[in-house]
Amino acid sequence: MIVPLGLTVAAFARPIGQIGESDCKVEEAALERNIDLARSKGQLLGRRQLAEVLSALRARCQTLAPPQTRAAGVEKLEQEIRDLRLELDRAEELLRKLKAQGP
Repeated sequence: MIVPLGLTVAAFARPIGQIGESDCKVEEAALERNIDLARSKGQLLGRRQLAEVLSALRARCQTLAPPQTRAAGVEKLEQEIRDLRLELDRAEELLRKLKAQGP
């Protein structure tokens, strides 16, 4: 079962001028919850698709946000790296479990 993308489609259907920072945060939180749900159910394809939608949403919303300071930009990138490492660790653990189960 793939997690529905209904909430995210509504945000992308609106023109950029009609989406605000609070809308971005709400959509981002919903996507992150759906990604966690897909991950917990082992839906790697669904999680990957949601991650792509989240990435596009963040890029779109970033154009709305005021420019960041250099330090804030560095902190944001460091957080993204930590998140990606955690996701990689989870995927590697899942792979180890699947390999341990055998054919």
